[in-house]
Amino acid sequence: MNIFVTAGFPEIETSAELVARLADAGADLIELGMPFSDPLADGPTIQYSSQVAIENGVKMDTTFDIVRDIRKKSEVPLVLMGYINPILHYGTTEFVEQAADAGVDGLILPDVPPEEAEELHQQCEKHGLHLIYLIAPNTSDSRMQFIDAQSSGFIYCVSVTGVTGARDGESVAESVKRFIDRVKTNVKRNPVMIGFGIKTHQDAMDISERVEGFVVGSAVINTIREHYPNPSWIDKTSEFVHNLKWGK
Repeated sequence: MNIFVTAGFPEIETSAELVARLADAGADLIELGMPFSDPLADGPTIQYSSQVAIENGVKMDTTFDIVRDIRKKSEVPLVLMGYINPILHYGTTEFVEQAADAGVDGLILPDVPPEEAEELHQQCEKHGLHLIYLIAPNTSDSRMQFIDAQSSGFIYCVSVTGVTGARDGESVAESVKRFIDRVKTNVKRNPVMIGFGIKTHQDAMDISERVEGFVVGSAVINTIREHYPNPSWIDKTSEFVHNLKWGK
């Protein structure tokens, strides 16, 4: 189970504690969003969390500091998810060096096609970071095979075409079946995790039955929004994540 949260949302001070608690609740991997003003693959929920984090003052170095704080509390695998513009502004080499030094295990950059990622690939290989690519229902069979060859860590399968966001369970299940058939035919090198639209334990079980794991983001952010700033908001979010994996 891969859980997405945005670095510095809903506040910087508790980001590391939140991640550690989610790992304790059953998250096998944490996808930590790097706030960006134009997150093109993200729907309104994650856009909101990114905007709040930016207003909280989160910058790239803040994200690295949060990762370092997480590493004092947890060894859960951490993948940074974000977009290429802030990385180019920061400097690709410096970014990868700092990410690895902080304790990051991999990167997901939805707006970077593998054909344009040679420098990034080289730096990630040098510093031991996985570079994880996405495939979607409109990805051709041949391109699935190409992306599988270029990725390491796992393949992120977008279950439906479009931006992130929790969706109706039945529509997700119907859209996924034929897609998973193609994925299992074409992706042989990497484990497969599937996301976009999962909001309940049953969704997770239905959608991930034939793959190695599932990703939940918007439903987690919505849970935080529902309970924050109540003092029990981390407890409630942890409970939600526990229930996603194990059911009630």
